[in-house]
Amino acid sequence: MGAQTALFQGQTPLAVRMRPTSLDEVAGQGHLLRPGSPLVTLADPDAARTASSVILWGPPGTGKTTLAQAIARSSGRRFVELSAVTAGVRDVREVMQEALTQRDLYDQSTILFLDEIHRFTKAQQDALLPGVENGWVVLIAATTENPSFSVISPLLSRSLLLTLKPLTDDDLRMLVDRAVSDARGLAASVTLGDDARDALVRLSSGDARRALTALEAAASLAEPSDHGGSPVISAEHVAQAVDRALLRYDRQGDEHYDVISAFIKSIRGSDVDAAMHYLARMIEAGEDPRFIARRLIISAAEDIGLADPHALPLAVAAADAVQFIGMPEGRIPLAEATAYLATTAKSNAAYLAIDAAIADVRAGGFGRVPIHLRDAHYPGAKRLGHGKGYIYPHDSEVGVSAQQYLPDELRGRRYYEPKALGAERDVQARLEKIRRILDGR
Repeated sequence: MGAQTALFQGQTPLAVRMRPTSLDEVAGQGHLLRPGSPLVTLADPDAARTASSVILWGPPGTGKTTLAQAIARSSGRRFVELSAVTAGVRDVREVMQEALTQRDLYDQSTILFLDEIHRFTKAQQDALLPGVENGWVVLIAATTENPSFSVISPLLSRSLLLTLKPLTDDDLRMLVDRAVSDARGLAASVTLGDDARDALVRLSSGDARRALTALEAAASLAEPSDHGGSPVISAEHVAQAVDRALLRYDRQGDEHYDVISAFIKSIRGSDVDAAMHYLARMIEAGEDPRFIARRLIISAAEDIGLADPHALPLAVAAADAVQFIGMPEGRIPLAEATAYLATTAKSNAAYLAIDAAIADVRAGGFGRVPIHLRDAHYPGAKRLGHGKGYIYPHDSEVGVSAQQYLPDELRGRRYYEPKALGAERDVQARLEKIRRILDGR
């Protein structure tokens, strides 16, 4: 262990010590902190007592708790924090009663910060409504999940929904440098090398808490220099602290695009081992798992299609699972989807079909809808001949009737040409029969 170990034992975690005390110290989220914005107004001690409640939605480590505490300190409001993991309806009602008392007796409003509100049941969220609606509390709720699916509608309608963004690399560099020099942090007891700073930023994936936790662990490993100077944190210390390899991977640069490109092409080429390798590189480099999941969904639709109709639902399910359980466990459904897509039958026929159809439309290759297919339900439509001659397919024994569907200008045009691969082989045979009937052959 390094000589600095004793400096950090028994202390409050660095990420907690470095938490901003005002909105001016908050890193990132500039889109939410402009003059006159709801959060800035909420932090103003002269603002109205019945300020709007807010729901903060964003990835972990983007400053939800930090914003709530900074607003409470700046505004002079009473601050109460509850966690949806441990709190129940009784706890909520007690807070509401105390807040009402504080307002009526001492003219002091209360900020209730509720972390992980998505974990609250409907009944628990219902218990918040009277306090929010009557202004007993200003609710600041935090969630990492889409509030549209996890927060009840009455609470959503009474709150402002504000979306937080992952911190940028510049935001993280500023935070790390401040933590090294600030008296609340490491107080310049260590020196941070440029390579170590870059490694911390790269491995933090926009998460301030992760960056500061890794910095603190790396600082405990740093040794004093040979000349008696302060210990220097290197990239090796960072790698050792976070227990992962320092991969060459810039999430905003060429390597980001090269690795995801190789990942998708390996799936398309049915090389499951290569696909797993590139998936591992992205996970270890801190790539956003939602980005990986989106690319798997695209791959399922573009490269597999109806050759395996189960591929797309499975990819969507993997994306939902990652959103629901988070990382590191999310690596498992991502790996399952990757293995399935890489090893199943492939066809890009649907992808080629829609692109060909779009190309025709953009080139002016369209005409009027055939008269027998036009809407005949509005007044006067039948006088125009709309719907006349339409054959109802369900009246046919085979469910298909000979009639024209494409405009005259495109009659006989073929877009979708299924391949004799996987389940699309059956589609190909069925489509040949359908087209013969439609053509009256």
